[in-house]
Amino acid sequence: MVLFSCLAACTSVPLPKGTSLSSDAGMSASGGTLTKAKLRLDSTPVLAARTVRIVPTSTQIGGHGFNAQDLALVSNAIDRAICTNLSDRFQIVPPNQPADLAIHATVTDIVATNRTAAAGSIAVSLGASVADLGVPVPRLPIGLGGLAIEAEALDKDGLQRAAMLWSRGANMITTKARVSTVGDAYSLSSAFAADFSRMLVKGKDPFKGLPAIPSMQSLRVSLGGKPKYDACKAFGRAPGIPGIVAARFGLPPTWTDKGAAIPR
Repeated sequence: MVLFSCLAACTSVPLPKGTSLSSDAGMSASGGTLTKAKLRLDSTPVLAARTVRIVPTSTQIGGHGFNAQDLALVSNAIDRAICTNLSDRFQIVPPNQPADLAIHATVTDIVATNRTAAAGSIAVSLGASVADLGVPVPRLPIGLGGLAIEAEALDKDGLQRAAMLWSRGANMITTKARVSTVGDAYSLSSAFAADFSRMLVKGKDPFKGLPAIPSMQSLRVSLGGKPKYDACKAFGRAPGIPGIVAARFGLPPTWTDKGAAIPR
């Protein structure tokens, strides 16, 4: 009951309105316990597709006070995770080559993480570890960040074959505090990529059924390994073990994530 209450204590992030999508018609409500979502999917052409190219993620958040480096890091983390996850079924080709599906995501909102509150949560958590209390210590229920994204897949004729509106806020248990205004948005980027990629890989609503088990190739890449396809190299390598350690101690993602191999 306590854990469920803590999971429920998360930032509320409204769904985007679909302003960057070629169309937002015919979308139906979906989502899970923590995630708000709407989606549209043409399963037959998506399952028939074999190749994918990824258009770099863009942002539409206006003057929210985030610096360009942080925004680029979040956008690139989305692209890297999508590229890795889609590699389970699709061949990923460079952006200048034709493909059965073209993928494009847009960050529509980032709720800033309060760095002071995050630092306080980290101090409490590390203190509990030193004291060897043996129980997880929730984050402070203040200053939690969030992320909202919209994305679509277009076929060779420019017709939309899949689309998703997605938003999620950090929660006190599963989202590790990081001393960065985009700390929570960066962490949540992988959750969006997993949901959107699963919709395309499986050709069905990703929020229905049992959670997917990560493939060996995606686990290897997430630990800093070489991506399956050369096209994914443009997004750089995941921080791997150093990134996991940095997250454990609440360090900003910029400390270990070098970003795109090719400047955005």
